[in-house]
Amino acid sequence: MSQPDVMTAFTAGLADINLDESRAPRSGAKAAGMKSASSSIYDMAATLSGRGELWNWGMYDPGLAAEIEDRLPGFTDFGTDGFSEQLYYLALRDLPDGLDGCADRTVLEVGCGTGEGLNFLSRLVPGARMTGLDLSPKAIARAEATLARGETLRFVQGDAEKLPFEDSSVDVLINIESSHTYPDLGRFLHEAARVLRPGGALSHIDVFTRQRLRTMRGITEEMPQLKWITDHDVSAEVRAAVRRRMAPGSRFRRTLDRQRMNPLVRTIATHSQILMFGGMFADYRPPASIKVLSRLGLVPWMSGLPMESYRHQVAVRV
Repeated sequence: MSQPDVMTAFTAGLADINLDESRAPRSGAKAAGMKSASSSIYDMAATLSGRGELWNWGMYDPGLAAEIEDRLPGFTDFGTDGFSEQLYYLALRDLPDGLDGCADRTVLEVGCGTGEGLNFLSRLVPGARMTGLDLSPKAIARAEATLARGETLRFVQGDAEKLPFEDSSVDVLINIESSHTYPDLGRFLHEAARVLRPGGALSHIDVFTRQRLRTMRGITEEMPQLKWITDHDVSAEVRAAVRRRMAPGSRFRRTLDRQRMNPLVRTIATHSQILMFGGMFADYRPPASIKVLSRLGLVPWMSGLPMESYRHQVAVRV
């Protein structure tokens, strides 16, 4: 399967999984089907994509970028545009003990994909013991083969709603742009509370529809185990990153331009990647050719539900 085919299938699958406004958690066959679809999609991406340059929608904040540059000079010089890194940096920076407070701690990322984000964090926090978990067996196999470094950085396959870790065994749990694919958000949050040590922190970053935000707040109000201490709307910074990626001459565009494909295939591949990495959230308008192909059913179009905010929420285990 070619990269454009992969991106089209990937985006179509995400549309089926993510854009559901129902309030009820999924269970039984419906939940199993969602998990199977999600795992298969990320298996395909892990197998057929090159080295991950885009790990999430990213965010653009010059202040954060400068802080990262002080710690890792030249971090944007090789392979990425730096926007995905900023979301990962934010996940630890805004914890009660800050980034440096994670040294010598146990850090778990739930929904780590192929592990590039956690690998980045492992370079920022010497001495931390980091573990990445993902539902996709192939994403984990790739991360273990290319990034794992003993106790410093390891990866395990598992379910966010049934974490394979002991009670009170984790100091910091991060979850970045992943929980919107989970059939039962409440079950994941209860699992996060279970594995966190008292005083441990959950750093949750994701996109929300209006209803999903109400649902999450309703769940958290009924969970005395977690005390939510911050809820920051970072929508403007995320939209800024997405728009910079979409702009002519961006690293994202240049990467696509270097690949051999005819103009129509390039248009489809660009459209699919823009959708996958937040285009709808940043008011993306497809070219006329894509609109025609979409009406013919040849190209996915995520007209779906309004994703109204992108938020960073932090909780402490009581």
